[in-house]
Amino acid sequence: MKGLTVRWSLVDAPAGIEEELASYVEGSSHAKFTGLAGLHFKTWRMRAGEWFEGCYVFSTDEARAAFQETFTAGAAEAPGSQLIGSAPVLIEACDVVAVAEGWDGFTAAPRF
Repeated sequence: MKGLTVRWSLVDAPAGIEEELASYVEGSSHAKFTGLAGLHFKTWRMRAGEWFEGCYVFSTDEARAAFQETFTAGAAEAPGSQLIGSAPVLIEACDVVAVAEGWDGFTAAPRF
């Protein structure tokens, strides 16, 4: 499987950005990626005051490359960039070696 990490720095982001980002994911971003062709799953991760990122796992090199090319071209204008006030500091492709589902299983939800 083919991964992609997109990370923004929150070091100089506006106060309260963590809640704004969580609301953005809940209100529109989650729905945008749910059911996206070529995408196995996406997770949104954050460390308050440090960083916010999207971790994508695609089914093929082609699906990842197409998404990465399109995203990178408009990264500075992406909704996350607009909320945070800066473009991503990292857009990095990787290989996903394995995924384990624990006893409690996966829960797809727009907000936890």
